[in-house]
Amino acid sequence: MNETTEKYPANFIRTIIEKDVQAGKHSGRVVTRFPPEPNGYLHIGHAKAICLNFGMARDFGGSTNLRFDDTNPLKENAEFMESMQTDITWLGFEWRELRNASDYFEQLFNFAVQLINKDRAYVDSQTAEQIRVNRGSLTQPGTDSPFRDRTINENLELFQRMRDGDFADGEHVLRLKIDMTSPNINMRDPTIYRIRHVIHHQTGDAWCIYPMYDYTHCISDSLEGVTHSLCDLGFEDHRPLYDWVLNELAMNAHPQQIEFSRLNLQYTVMSKRKLKQLVEENLVDGWDDPRLPTLAGLRRRGYTPEAIRDFCRRIGVTKSDNNVELAMLQSCLREDLEGKAPRAMAVLNPVRVTIENYPKGQVERLSVDNHPKDESMGQREVPFARDIYIDRADFREEANRKYKRLVLGGEVRLRNAYVIRADRIVRDPQGEIIEIVCTYDPETLGRNPESRKIRGVIHWVSAEHALPALFNLYEPLFTVDFPDMSVQDYRELLNPNSRVVAEGFVEASLGNAQSDVQYQFEREGYFCIDNKHDGGDQLVFNRSVELRDTWSKIEGREEAQR
Repeated sequence: MNETTEKYPANFIRTIIEKDVQAGKHSGRVVTRFPPEPNGYLHIGHAKAICLNFGMARDFGGSTNLRFDDTNPLKENAEFMESMQTDITWLGFEWRELRNASDYFEQLFNFAVQLINKDRAYVDSQTAEQIRVNRGSLTQPGTDSPFRDRTINENLELFQRMRDGDFADGEHVLRLKIDMTSPNINMRDPTIYRIRHVIHHQTGDAWCIYPMYDYTHCISDSLEGVTHSLCDLGFEDHRPLYDWVLNELAMNAHPQQIEFSRLNLQYTVMSKRKLKQLVEENLVDGWDDPRLPTLAGLRRRGYTPEAIRDFCRRIGVTKSDNNVELAMLQSCLREDLEGKAPRAMAVLNPVRVTIENYPKGQVERLSVDNHPKDESMGQREVPFARDIYIDRADFREEANRKYKRLVLGGEVRLRNAYVIRADRIVRDPQGEIIEIVCTYDPETLGRNPESRKIRGVIHWVSAEHALPALFNLYEPLFTVDFPDMSVQDYRELLNPNSRVVAEGFVEASLGNAQSDVQYQFEREGYFCIDNKHDGGDQLVFNRSVELRDTWSKIEGREEAQR
């Protein structure tokens, strides 16, 4: 894997780092980190943070660490850690060192002892509910714990016994001693250690007390020599605590925390907790469901790392709300695939066409370019015979002049083949069209007939040679722009048509379709093989994104008017 070298665009964080480097701050070094909690899969919002952290360090000749914030073994596991490493590598980035917060558990414990010795931390024996109530609110100051004035020796003894496993979960916590009247709730004696008698996926049963994120994160940054700690705006109010801990411990390195806005993508949710809820309630088919914004889901759907990196560059880095339309992400994918996706033909909603004047039993092998603008992609062989399939949407018994497809009594060109004319139709007992009987002009292969107006060009596959296939057609998972899953009936916000499975055919050349290649099915969209779906003998394709379809928009407007 070659790391991406695209330069990250100008933004306020780049300006800060440039000034720091020019001033010789941190000895001119730039070291960032990406610190995910391994309690779910990474999503497109994390991609923004990944591109920023890795991109900024790379652009200034620095480096980035990947550090797992594995301080809550109740929610974390090794599967999530492995998936995150896969996603970051797939995106095109390389970390300098792979670290875990658990690597520093012994040092973190010793630093906590140091704070107790300075009378800057104490063991609190209140219940979690009592601590919550006494913490106050945005308008009311907090109340000192009755255990706040424990002696240093008593706190040291209790904290050691917490580590030794002498107490049950929730019986005690270790809190910092800061200011219970602070207007910043995060500074009101925050808890930094709690008891958890559980097996940790990295340290086993070595520990039964675990540090909190706000305490762990700043110390880990310092120990790793991080210079710029980039995080989302949710941590802006936590920055005073970040600096307080490092100052109290007189750490050798004091990183600068800088906040930026989180990404909110239209028609989905950007929270691992909410995504986990969808997965656990079986409302989607796992973390890599192509309808989810997870990087695993986007990859399975056919999104490319180039498209996602381009998207992250386009949306920019600011402190203002970053509410982005889904169309921008889709546009990035179309632009990336347009020049490199090989073409093929697929019929998703087939109806049979019989070309009655074409010789029975005859098969022509047409040589077709895999890409109309790139000869290096070579050619493929497409069989043409008397019976073919076209899409039902490409035929009308009657239509106005705006309809550029096959009409009864009219002519249309078959892509890379002949001009045909629809002469009559055959219906089943229920009245549905089951066959369109046509004639073809044998002089029109590769050229337009003179003195005849052809409505347009449609795609097709040979009925005898085509391969049966299933097509997963995706729409947004939610029906509202920015859904709120906290509402009691949030399931009503889910789109019942977020995945529709169509059954049709693909041209014979796709019998050798590669699982890591995106194909443009002409006039249908970009598709890729879904290796996780069991279609039996059938190929299964996921639609990555639709093509821009002018006629569909016109037809939709006219239908709305009617």
